[in-house]
Formats: sequence, C-alpha cells, structure tokens
Amino acid sequence: MPGIRETRRIPYSCEQMFDLVADVGRYDEFLPWVVAVRVRSDSDSEMIADLLVGFKAIREKFTSRVQKHRPDHINVHYIDGPLRDLDNSWDFRPLADGGCEVDFRVDFTFRNPVFEALAGQYFDRAFRRMVEAFETRAAQLYGAPPVSAAG
Repeated sequence: MPGIRETRRIPYSCEQMFDLVADVGRYDEFLPWVVAVRVRSDSDSEMIADLLVGFKAIREKFTSRVQKHRPDHINVHYIDGPLRDLDNSWDFRPLADGGCEVDFRVDFTFRNPVFEALAGQYFDRAFRRMVEAFETRAAQLYGAPPVSAAG
C-alpha cells in the first residue's frame, strides 16, 4: 500500500492541533478539494463522517471512522468510497517551547492498479498542500506563531 509521511514542528499546542484536526465538520471551510462534509455521529472518542471530495468535474464520497485519543492521537479508518483502502493517522507530541511535533501518515490503495500508478504521482503534491492548509488554518484560529526570544 503506497503511503506518505510528514513530520512538522508546529508552534501550537497538542490540544490546539488535536482540536483542529478533530473538527472534521469544518474541513470544507479550509481543505482543498473538500466540497462538503456530513458528520453522521460524533462522541469524545469516535466520529463517523462523509467527505465529498471534488476536483474539476469529478466528485467522490468517502466515509471514514475517526478514532480520537485526546490530545495525542487521531486515527482515521476508511469505511467506504472509491478507493480500496485509505488510512491515516495524526500523532501530536509536545515540545519544550509549548508547540508540538505533528506526525501525519496516510496509506492508500486504489481499486485500479493502473489508476494507482498514475494518481500516486500527484498524491504526494496534494498531500503536502493539505498539510499546509492545516497549518494555515491553525494560524487563522490561534493567531500568528509567537516569535521566539532566541530568534
């Protein structure tokens, strides 16, 4: 199963980043290609949500189970949609300066191996754009990152 992993040091707390990532119902406000969201159920530990993802004339619905382990881990399991499999996880580790290290991993398998080979070339770029969208959203919600005294 192809996968991508990204680790970033973020100047926001684990709790802030956890809240941002766990707020799936607002993904259509800031994530590229997310056209609509429907949260079917939500509790402190688990959510079931549908995402309608679109690019040009293509629209696909993805249903996922989001397991929340506040404040250090979110695991997303694919339930239904156009892929064979799609799983991602977020790990939030506190840093001494009050920020956190965010480790994001996504693994995916397309139903069609030819499409997987073609789309895999673009998936990395799309993935990085999504990570940047989360960082931009954090700055909008929590303010500009503080400037360190050493910097």
